[in-house]
Amino acid sequence: MIDLRSDTLTKPTPEMRRAMAEAEVGDDVYAEDPTVTALQERVAAMFGKEAALFTPTGSMANVLAVAALVGPGQEVLCEARAHIVRAELGAHGALTGLTSRTWSHPDGQIDLPAIQEMYAPDMGPFFVRTAAVSVENTHNFAGGAVLPIDDLRALRSWTSGIGCAVHLDGARIWNAHVATGTPLADYGALADTISVCLSKGLGAPIGSLVVGTAEMVDEAR
Repeated sequence: MIDLRSDTLTKPTPEMRRAMAEAEVGDDVYAEDPTVTALQERVAAMFGKEAALFTPTGSMANVLAVAALVGPGQEVLCEARAHIVRAELGAHGALTGLTSRTWSHPDGQIDLPAIQEMYAPDMGPFFVRTAAVSVENTHNFAGGAVLPIDDLRALRSWTSGIGCAVHLDGARIWNAHVATGTPLADYGALADTISVCLSKGLGAPIGSLVVGTAEMVDEAR
């Protein structure tokens, strides 16, 4: 029987276990783990970004990425079924003090008019400012829906004009890449921060990465 409950249910092959056992390791706190460093540099290059940070889980990657963009008392906008608001135990608010508001779309898609209507500029004391928009590609709780690249471009064009950041929850961005043929660097150009997961789609037993600028990754670390 093939277990299709989740793409995270894969198990390491003998070859993977051998590679783990034979990997060259070091202290990552001092940036002395050559295997982790090589992984981070490779993934950053794939997305056309300056740097990346390895994390144990996708939820941790999302929390670090969003926290680098959204400060305490500010808000992030996302689709109502997004993983960051539905399946991460409220970690974003609990750990960082940010808030969130959502738009709804039957297919989990970007609704730019709704986002534009929701956006809250800096209106001074007592008002919550929208600091970022988070999108999920592919969208897990929308049946793995792919976000069209043109919608991402339109969102990025608008947010760039108003100084609002974009986070791409790309836990399953590999699926969108294969389904559409869109280069990963094209996705990278449309977001300030990206989270990618190694245990979804790629079959690794654990691990995610945060991808962005060197300054952002230093802050996340």
